[in-house]
Amino acid sequence: MAKVIWEDDAIAVLLEYIENARIEFGASTVKRWQKERKDIEWRLERYPTSYMPKKLLRRKKRLYRGCHLMSRRFKVIYHYDEAEDIAHIVDIWDTKMNPKALIKRIK
Repeated sequence: MAKVIWEDDAIAVLLEYIENARIEFGASTVKRWQKERKDIEWRLERYPTSYMPKKLLRRKKRLYRGCHLMSRRFKVIYHYDEAEDIAHIVDIWDTKMNPKALIKRIK
């Protein structure tokens, strides 16, 4: 079973989005976010390559994959290190943002 690691930048973005959701939409939305996040982590632990590679990030050194969060409004961006059996979550991307911003954020 793969280990799932949230990079510091990704967890900071997630916490920011969760706090904004709490303020704008309330606790029930935050609970839904938390459940979806846990479901994604569960799937990554068992099937770390099951999400599709992101064409937008194909020119990066690593193969980045992504999955939707919160009704397709956000994407969890990660890469899988097969040698270490670790899925590194590197970003949460707001799909309403300019795609070029995501390319710049991913190292």
